[in-house]
Amino acid sequence: MLLKVIVCCGVWSVVLSSSGLISANKREPRTVTFSRTLRTDRQGQVRSRSRRESWFGASNFAYCRQPLSPSEHRTLDFNTHETGFHGDDGSSFILTWVGDGTGVILVLSTISAPLDSFYEGGSSRLYRSEDYGKTFHDISHAINHTFIRKDFGVSAGPGNSKQVILTADVPITKTEGGVIFTSEDTGITFQSVTLPFHPAQPITFNFQNPNYLVAISTDGDLWLSLDFGNEWAKVHDGAHSFMWGANITLYFSFSPRGTVEPDRRGELYLKRTKDLGQTFTTIAQNIFSFGYIGGFLFTSVMEKLESPRVIYVSSDQGDTFNKAQLPSASTEQFYSVLDGDEDMIFMHVDKPGEDTYYGTVYTSDDQGILYSKSLERHMFGGEGKSDFTNITSLRGVYLTNVLDEDGGIRTVISFDRGGEWRRLEKPENVKCGVNVKNCNLHIHGEHSRYNNITPMLPLTDPTAIGLVIAHGSVGDSMSAIRPDVYVSRDGGYTWFCTLKGPHHYSILDSGGLIVAIEAHKDRQINSIKFSTDEGQCWKLYNFTDHPIFFAGLASEPGSKTMNISVWGYRPEDDDQPMWVAVTIDFERLLTRECEEKDYVYWLAHARMGESSETNGCVLGYKETYRRLRRQSVCRNGRDYVVIRKQTPCPCTRDDYMCDYGYHRHENSSECVKQADFVENKLELCVHGVVEELETLGYRKVPSDKCEGGFTPLRRVSTGQRHCGNVSQASTISPHPEKPVDSMMVIVVCASMGVVVLVISVAIFITAKRMTRRRPPEYLFSALRLQDDDQCMHPGPDSQASSNRGSYQADSDDVCLNAHHKYLFTD
Repeated sequence: MLLKVIVCCGVWSVVLSSSGLISANKREPRTVTFSRTLRTDRQGQVRSRSRRESWFGASNFAYCRQPLSPSEHRTLDFNTHETGFHGDDGSSFILTWVGDGTGVILVLSTISAPLDSFYEGGSSRLYRSEDYGKTFHDISHAINHTFIRKDFGVSAGPGNSKQVILTADVPITKTEGGVIFTSEDTGITFQSVTLPFHPAQPITFNFQNPNYLVAISTDGDLWLSLDFGNEWAKVHDGAHSFMWGANITLYFSFSPRGTVEPDRRGELYLKRTKDLGQTFTTIAQNIFSFGYIGGFLFTSVMEKLESPRVIYVSSDQGDTFNKAQLPSASTEQFYSVLDGDEDMIFMHVDKPGEDTYYGTVYTSDDQGILYSKSLERHMFGGEGKSDFTNITSLRGVYLTNVLDEDGGIRTVISFDRGGEWRRLEKPENVKCGVNVKNCNLHIHGEHSRYNNITPMLPLTDPTAIGLVIAHGSVGDSMSAIRPDVYVSRDGGYTWFCTLKGPHHYSILDSGGLIVAIEAHKDRQINSIKFSTDEGQCWKLYNFTDHPIFFAGLASEPGSKTMNISVWGYRPEDDDQPMWVAVTIDFERLLTRECEEKDYVYWLAHARMGESSETNGCVLGYKETYRRLRRQSVCRNGRDYVVIRKQTPCPCTRDDYMCDYGYHRHENSSECVKQADFVENKLELCVHGVVEELETLGYRKVPSDKCEGGFTPLRRVSTGQRHCGNVSQASTISPHPEKPVDSMMVIVVCASMGVVVLVISVAIFITAKRMTRRRPPEYLFSALRLQDDDQCMHPGPDSQASSNRGSYQADSDDVCLNAHHKYLFTD
């Protein structure tokens, strides 16, 4: 028996396209989905289509394994809890954590009726645990055994909210409105509410006040509720998508009734409400799509009929827009925002030409207007996957992969927010082949997981300082021959190989505990590995006498918990699969709370041989952290907080990025002019006024705090001339507009900063069809991957939503949404 797994957790993906379809998929960290694709033959045996086995080959290192003492084994046995969901034939289990530190988990089991079935819909069961998954109780009666939607059936309130919304799956053609069940006590009780509309996407919470809800209906109306869903009011029709902004701001795109394909023709309007939903203001028109990321509001706009699309950005919530200055960008390229915050944006610009699968990464200034070249030949696969990763365990660190001219995929890392990139050093405990000239470590990312080369992405957490866990391989370029698990404890400067072969892994107790389970595609498992020294040595624990087919690991969002749940299934006596959850509580094993003697003070980014004045300086200051000693076996606990001390540094070239029209050569800190940039002065249109920029090629990295030292010339002078695009400038309506239906008040806000591991926004500025007619050829050593089922899908929840979800064959979205099959060659 084989299992098809869907795991949805961890990142935001906000997509802007020229077709106007905005997809903001948040793989909600509170929600994890496990699924199985099964069929039964005449003997009742559970089978699945055979899958490729790409994990082979021998690793050239031996990992450290320590024996489990009898007392440790007894303690873990006593604190291991197994639940068998007898008689539940659900095809998927959706786990949702409710609140922070409550221990409450809601589990929705669903089974949909076959497509050729006479009956509509399906059936579902609802389970609840209030002890971190150690025991579960069937509470389906609390919702009258109603069939709950599989795609966005469960939504939990933000933060420590105890609120939950279940969305029922009801026939649209047979009822006037949908049905939801609301709970304000973590799912102990539910109230049934009949809606005046059918929701087309998840009902979305306001982050600061979860009583305020917003949704788009199947017929494109925007609905708001101020009392946790009891009463609803329609405030606008023709809505296409919406996004929460800052404070009480809500943005949404719309089109007048009867407009034909306005999202593809660039005929959408962008509206904003800042006064609690009482009035709306049109802030842009002729847009294809929009997105709100890290305080920046982006729009893809057609300035004139049949003209190329351009990108406008606002850093003041939409009051004013300025055209993004991206050098060396043709009208045939697409743009993707890889990551961003209130200081800076990372943007990928596609290489001109068809099927290039790479481009250039640019970084913005603090207004999101000026962009400078950061990294060339950045890989961006045709399936819309980028390996760009924010290493959240250490400030300023980003990791990604480049596609070199020889077809090899190689990993590079930046420790200063894209100012300089370098290769990863080879770990000391592994060896390269005899004929390898340049031996480095290469890390597998989203692209490899999409193609079933690795089961997990790199893992970091802000409370586990310096800790990075990832799959990788050593050599001249990336190899897919049996990727192993590597660990860095200094934010990516040095690495060591810790486990043979692919694994699923999780960080617990703020890095004081790591757990891992071997990834097997064709056999059952019954053991878990754990380490209390950041992966230097491992202990093995057999958590069950009856092995299971593994579905996934699940733990409370964040890394403070010490409970881990292993989900899977095993055949029962009648050969039918039974879902199984095994929860292990490690808190009883690590009973001693950490004391001051268990911690050490560590200077981040420190390197051997550097002067004491500048050693550890990144982005203008040093940071000294207090973190757990590797040899200490103790518990950080839920109250653990990261302690750090900051010290300013003198400015050097490392504190500067190359300015507009300049770039750094590889392994050099000097900024040189791009070939197509002649003048030292540049005229910019900022807030409707011409500004003249005079530069020697350097601008300080946003958020850099250095003092004195290297200070190159950079002068901005504001003239008296006015500028700006007439069609864009005239989009702001001088008179507020009333909503379609009256409503007393609406509060709309969001907090984007706490959820960013990776943010991806794609803005297409041409109507060119991006369908891939041939598979890309990337150089993965000695492996040829064949067509197979894709097993990973984005999570159902999102903070930004779209009402236009249908696929169009001639859409510019094809390069992001189509599922491509890849052929990896020698």
